[in-house]
Amino acid sequence: MSTATTKKTTSARARVDPAVLYISVTLSALFVGWGVFFTDNLATVAETTLGRIIDNFGWLFVLTSSGFVVLAAVLAFSRFGSVRLGRDGERPEFSTASWVAMMFSAGMGIGLMFYGASEPIMHMSSPPPGSAKAGSEDAARLALEYSYFHWAIHPWAMYAVAGLALAYFGFRKNGNSLVSSAFRPLLGDRVDGPLGKSIDILAIFATLFGSAVSLGLGALQVNRGLKEVWGIPDSTALAVSIIAVLTVLFVLSALSGVHRGIQWLSNGNMILAAALLLFVFVVGPTVFILESQTEALGGYLASLPKMSFTTGAFGGGEWLSSWTVFYWAWWISWTPFVGTFIARISRGRTIREFIVGVIIAPSLVSVAWFAILGGAALNQEMHGGHLAAAVAEGEEAGLFATLQNLPWFPVTSVLVMILVGLFFVSGADAASVVLGMLSCRGSMTPSRLVVILWGTLTGLVAAVLLLAGGLEAVKQVAIIAAFPFLFVMLGLCVSLVKALRAEPILAPSAEQEAVADAAGEPGPDDGALPSDVMADSQPRG
Repeated sequence: MSTATTKKTTSARARVDPAVLYISVTLSALFVGWGVFFTDNLATVAETTLGRIIDNFGWLFVLTSSGFVVLAAVLAFSRFGSVRLGRDGERPEFSTASWVAMMFSAGMGIGLMFYGASEPIMHMSSPPPGSAKAGSEDAARLALEYSYFHWAIHPWAMYAVAGLALAYFGFRKNGNSLVSSAFRPLLGDRVDGPLGKSIDILAIFATLFGSAVSLGLGALQVNRGLKEVWGIPDSTALAVSIIAVLTVLFVLSALSGVHRGIQWLSNGNMILAAALLLFVFVVGPTVFILESQTEALGGYLASLPKMSFTTGAFGGGEWLSSWTVFYWAWWISWTPFVGTFIARISRGRTIREFIVGVIIAPSLVSVAWFAILGGAALNQEMHGGHLAAAVAEGEEAGLFATLQNLPWFPVTSVLVMILVGLFFVSGADAASVVLGMLSCRGSMTPSRLVVILWGTLTGLVAAVLLLAGGLEAVKQVAIIAAFPFLFVMLGLCVSLVKALRAEPILAPSAEQEAVADAAGEPGPDDGALPSDVMADSQPRG
């Protein structure tokens, strides 16, 4: 082996944090073994643990999720809004259009494909207790309102708070990409010891199990598509096989080192998803989609305060835990991954610009997604389409049942499976890079072997959860894994506010702006992508 190769290998190994990597990998492997050899026991323990968390702390998920929205709004429109995530006068690294596109690609993905049509149908068939008669027009309107509620402002506020803290401490305070580094105002040098490593391990687990949920959903949807198009019977074994095949594809992609291929995948995802929405909008009930979207959006905004603080104390707790609490836990489990990524692409933006962009733009895309796919599904159900019966057999059937009542079903169903597969591969790649960063001392170029290791473990966890109880087991473990990280998020907020209060708020002068421009600050770069940005870029803080 050459001297250069030896130095490169040693450098890569030096970046690995042995304590974080070995502890988190060992515990993850033990979980996989538990699921493989004691499947029934895992399902029982998960169900029992989830019940205790929901019974005792469901209110905390509801309260804190709304607290993140309030905190984001306060920071955006306070005196801190002018603070830049970087040096004073520094320019954004990416254009606004590219920035928004990358955010949305990282933040949602498979989940929108899975729930875009099925969630409104399920809410219409089983609305929140005491809200509307099941199957009625009022229930249909509420179905869209709650879909917006679960996918718009609240999740993106969680991402905004986490991403803002990581960007502020990373670019403004010259920190690294570890979640623990944002706790320095609270913990001081203890973030470099066992306490900080524990925070990063919790972030790894939240990311691992949150990503596994998405992979499980994607496998179930591809499974259903194969049945609808080619009559292949759906089964858990087939879903696990799909996870295995797509995980191998991701590992091969990582081994090849062709990270630019993920750019093609990401751009392809956006183009194909836009084509699917446009097709449904044009050939579907266009006028109904526009009318229902307008009415539901108004209802959502008007009812947002009440919806945000409903805990089920006076009835409806079971419905709330199955939907709202699950979603808040799922989004919290994604905050280390999405927050790290959004932070990385947001250098040079002000806090106000960051928060408004992260929350508003992707929320509007989510609203449009459910307005079109959900609106088309609701219209079909209201006119005897029998979608509720199909969704009752499996939530993954909702989108296929909707497309089946529109022209070109064989083409659009294959398109859906391709989209889900692309989201699966690109999402696993990006999430695994973040897991690698968290276990490699925050390095933006983590060891490729570590990235592959985490990608493989993510696929194994998703497969184990499906074997342990299908979709319900996937949801249960997501909430359990997110629960401890909820307290990390609260600490992150306190640390951020404490640091900002010590921030001297000085608007850059015209002379500073001119110097920044003359110095050639980073400008727009439309060609970047999630995995490239994290895997191929060097730290700039």
